[in-house]
Amino acid sequence: MSDPAFYSGLRQKLDTLKTEGLFKPERVLASRQGAEVVADDGRTLINMCANNYLGLSGDLETQKAAEAALQKYGYGLSSVRFICGTQTVHKELERKLSAFLGTEDTILYAAAFDANGGLFEPLFDENDAIISDALNHASIIDGIRLCKAARYRYANNDMADLEQQLQAATDAGKRHKIIVTDGVFSMDGTIAQLDRIVALAEKYGALTMIDESHASGFMGKTGRGTHEHCGVIGKIDIITGTLGKALGGAMGGFTSGRKEVIETLRQKSRPYLFSNTLAPMIAGASLAVLDRISKSTELRDRLHENTAYFRREIERIGFTIKPGTHPVVPVMLFDAPVAQKFAARMFELGVLLSGFFYPVVPMGQARVRVQLSAAHTREQLDKVLAAFEQAGRELGIIQAA
Repeated sequence: MSDPAFYSGLRQKLDTLKTEGLFKPERVLASRQGAEVVADDGRTLINMCANNYLGLSGDLETQKAAEAALQKYGYGLSSVRFICGTQTVHKELERKLSAFLGTEDTILYAAAFDANGGLFEPLFDENDAIISDALNHASIIDGIRLCKAARYRYANNDMADLEQQLQAATDAGKRHKIIVTDGVFSMDGTIAQLDRIVALAEKYGALTMIDESHASGFMGKTGRGTHEHCGVIGKIDIITGTLGKALGGAMGGFTSGRKEVIETLRQKSRPYLFSNTLAPMIAGASLAVLDRISKSTELRDRLHENTAYFRREIERIGFTIKPGTHPVVPVMLFDAPVAQKFAARMFELGVLLSGFFYPVVPMGQARVRVQLSAAHTREQLDKVLAAFEQAGRELGIIQAA
């Protein structure tokens, strides 16, 4: 070790995180993902913190589709796409995603983080302006940092502030302007006001981009996403999203939009050009998932029934939640150590949850984030609600009836 002070400094920072209750431990699972999981200590837990919205991550049909693709296309490709890493399954998935989202073309990435990270730099430069929601995902923030375009930020879902920033970019003489927002903000379950955003984009001659990671597959009448939910299909210029949540839960991301945009990304987007191809078995399983959810809204309907039931009952017990209709349900505890203690007690009671606190959420806004799944049964949800009530009373968060 040539610099012992470097390691000493890291240890001190880690110790500070633990002292302040901000250290994030990992929960190790010894089973497949599902409504119930088995921890590495052998305990069976009801899982309330996965992005497994449609219950397809550990689903046998999803597994069989992946196995079929594995048999046909092999395990991996040891190549980037433009050399020898493109198979028919990748092109078929891109076509199917485009049809599902209502766009002209789609490009696959190894992860949704890469889709956002590689989006802005190839398309915009110092003559342009990016107007970004203050609570956008870290991948969007990092992607914007890699771009030379002027950056404008508006308060979360605040249309008045968005218009002010659009006017400022217009007054600055920027050539192209793009409004960038999460379709659903994952910490709050807040849905972006896409109808109003599109109206402002039309007024100021701006493009629009949404990240649909927490929406694709279940938001909207047929699960197309927040652009369907808000009635603006065909009016969003660029859509990014993930295959790693509702659409099977493995990994992989995508960017979808006009063919000129997608072809430019194929030529210049660095995470696409310099990362290995998405595993063919993931692409094959994702195709099967899209076919399944396009034929029936059963899983989506069950998810929203579970969401409405849980939201109603958790408030009846006495907890404070962020309002909304999304299956992300932030149960507000406000204090970071309390959130940690609460999540630990819920684990003891057989429920897997995670506490979220600064810097993931604003200071003083600590919470446990519940995420509903179509795989949850009513019996499981009632057990979770009973555990919430018990832990809440023990820790003085709610009062006894």
